[in-house]
Amino acid sequence: MPFMKDFLWGGAISASQVEGAYLEDGKGLSTADMITGGSVNKERMFFTEKVEGAYYPTHEAVDFYHRYKEDIALFGEMGFKTLRLSIAWSRIFPNGDDAEPNEKGLQFYDDVFNECLKYGIQPLVTLCHYEIPWEIVKKYNGFASRKTIDLFVNYAKVCFERFGDRVKYWLTFNEINGAPLEGTALSHLGMVDDFVWSLKKPISISELPVLPSRYEGTHNQFVASALAVKAAHELDMGLQVGCMLCNVPWYPLTPNPKDVLATQTKDQMFNYYCGDVMVRGEYPTFVLDFFKKNNIDDSFITEEDKQILKEGTVDLYTFSYYMSNCITTDPTVGIVGGNIVGGAKNPYLEISDWGWQIDPEGIKYVLKNLHDRYPHTPLMIVENGFGGIDKMEEDGSIHDPYRIDYLRQHITAVKEAVADGIPVIGYTAWGPIDLVSIGTGEMYKRYGFIYVDRHDDGTGDYSRHKKDSFDWYKKVIETNGEDLS
Repeated sequence: MPFMKDFLWGGAISASQVEGAYLEDGKGLSTADMITGGSVNKERMFFTEKVEGAYYPTHEAVDFYHRYKEDIALFGEMGFKTLRLSIAWSRIFPNGDDAEPNEKGLQFYDDVFNECLKYGIQPLVTLCHYEIPWEIVKKYNGFASRKTIDLFVNYAKVCFERFGDRVKYWLTFNEINGAPLEGTALSHLGMVDDFVWSLKKPISISELPVLPSRYEGTHNQFVASALAVKAAHELDMGLQVGCMLCNVPWYPLTPNPKDVLATQTKDQMFNYYCGDVMVRGEYPTFVLDFFKKNNIDDSFITEEDKQILKEGTVDLYTFSYYMSNCITTDPTVGIVGGNIVGGAKNPYLEISDWGWQIDPEGIKYVLKNLHDRYPHTPLMIVENGFGGIDKMEEDGSIHDPYRIDYLRQHITAVKEAVADGIPVIGYTAWGPIDLVSIGTGEMYKRYGFIYVDRHDDGTGDYSRHKKDSFDWYKKVIETNGEDLS
């Protein structure tokens, strides 16, 4: 059974990782603008105030802000049916709580979306992709405050009303299930501990305090998302709004029942907690039990909020998939890294240069589990890609067979899931053009089908060059996934 005729093939990027122009045309600072670059061996550093001379990769990124026409033309040449991208909240509301939106920011996205439609590319827009206006962090401590719910919903309404005639697909929060995890309160929720404010020096990302209120902050994002869904539907413009999660299949490392039970708990709290709230409209019992066992006061879940969650369920479920991980209760087992989370090393899988396990079968496993859990909800893979070390040859060619092989195996697994009756509506590879890695803040880790001459030492002319994978993915789209050779 082939992919459906109007399957949404494309690619995915985010504003902070590609745009640059971080203070141009009235844009305000965001959380992403306050984090320095790093590498696989060097942690990114967070500053509470901008420091002159520090390297902030988002400030220039790959200059999509000035080169979007060139980039979108290349996406059009590949045959994209959709482009997942995000709006920089602080480009629309520089301080987050401004009385009126920034017209120049709105006009920029008008131009971007119009350029997409010129090539027959349907925009798929994420409203909040790992960046929150810095002034919201300073004034309200991000989503620790219910005030931020109102600010987000206002921002969402402005975007729906301005762009809804051209943008039909929307996502509220990127990888929202990362919000409750340790060390992610800043990137996901815009929450900063008092201890960090008291420091007059930078702090490494891994050393950021774990905020006990991060579950309340996550709840506030649930409410904000549900209210945004309701607002979109009330406009009667045919808008569809989805959730977006980082989905990682967890396998027990051994058949030891303790490993199996630990895996079940991890799977519930990482893969299903947020999805259940946003798709089903209520908290699952295992989360409420988790709150009780961990002395987390859940009084922030008000009766009014419960009604909002029921009325604001999402129209589609989208997710990122990069790798799988194993769970064990044996503390002596080696740990590997991954997207947001790591786990025990799986002896049956290969590992990338950045320590991520490569598991194409895992994406089929995820799709089957999601369809079983949410049988009436369309599914879409909105991030899947391979970060590698790409080098340009003297003749200007860039050979990336490892990327083609990774994507071929994963798309084959998706194709098999579709043949089994799983309702997958689209696939957007991360990222179709080289961009700043969110985890390490470097350009050295490249994902794109398009090479950008930009390097971590600040050199490069930003010129764009096609890699071998460019023509390969173009062929995949032309044949609607039939020719993966």
